[in-house]
Amino acid sequence: MTRRYVPTTLERLAEDWADDGPRLEGAVLAADDGEETEYAALMTAADASAELVSALPDGRRRRVVVVVETAAADAAAAWRDVVAVHVDTDDDADPDDDLAWWATQEVGDLIASL
Repeated sequence: MTRRYVPTTLERLAEDWADDGPRLEGAVLAADDGEETEYAALMTAADASAELVSALPDGRRRRVVVVVETAAADAAAAWRDVVAVHVDTDDDADPDDDLAWWATQEVGDLIASL
């Protein structure tokens, strides 16, 4: 299995939720399945998400990373392939802050809270 960390925004997450699966643009691959390597890939994707949200209005500047597992690095992903979504708890969070973990079945509630 290949694990990809996909930087996105709350708006894109909501748009993708209405679709078959998340967009995979800018996905970051972990070099291996080690905990430190996966954390580094997550934080690299979080940095890319910070760039995406930097020009958004208040209430929308939270980093979002969708974690996807597929059989191959170039495979399309459906929502069943998403293992977690990581989101800042506040706008303009410090880049060193950890992101909150959301299970796939909680994404609808996350979007509804926007």
